[in-house]
Amino acid sequence: MNDLIDEIDLLQNQIQQVELTILPGNQLIHVNHIPTELAFVGRGTDAVVVRHPNFPHYVFKIFPQPYLNKLENEYIAYQKLGDSRFFSRCYYKGENYLVLRYESGPTLYDCLLQGIIIPKKIIEDVEKARIYARNIGLYPQDIHLKNILLQNEQAKIIDVSEYIHPNGDQRWEHLYQGYHQFYPLIKGKKIPVWVMERVKKTYLNQADGNFSVIEFGKNLLRMLTINPSYPNDDK
Repeated sequence: MNDLIDEIDLLQNQIQQVELTILPGNQLIHVNHIPTELAFVGRGTDAVVVRHPNFPHYVFKIFPQPYLNKLENEYIAYQKLGDSRFFSRCYYKGENYLVLRYESGPTLYDCLLQGIIIPKKIIEDVEKARIYARNIGLYPQDIHLKNILLQNEQAKIIDVSEYIHPNGDQRWEHLYQGYHQFYPLIKGKKIPVWVMERVKKTYLNQADGNFSVIEFGKNLLRMLTINPSYPNDDK
């Protein structure tokens, strides 16, 4: 880490050249420009993640100005989480970026796209991670397919910016139930990206209302032309 700190002034010049645009409706952030010295890793709805070839063990999570409160929230959460096997680690906070440990592995979203089997242990790991976070005074939430990595047969959670807010959501509870109820029917299958995106959009439109995982899962299976009848149907 000391070698990175020594170069931080140079890296900040490159980081400040990153240009981002916030899009409405929970869309992924738009990347207008990344300098050639930095490599794109990924993006979410509130930040972009890049790497520098001289520091392959770290990533830089860069936030646009209106989302600096999310940067502060995530930094606070990482300080509490410390060095946990379930989460990434934050080493440094800059003006508009965090320096995090680079985490390899496909997201669970990627696993579904590519037909990579998601073992039950990954689900159990996330449950343990949530217990750990709650025990140190955090409120684990906003846990979804794109911020859980499959890493050496273990789960790694990579976005904790919402963990300091007491008001939670049920995204993980719904995923947990959906995994046990419906994943056996699609295990190892490649799910088309258009199906994944339609499911995401439909879920976000329904999740705050009278939501049923059973009915939602059946609709997904119909899109995949899989018989939606299932032994654990509770209807």
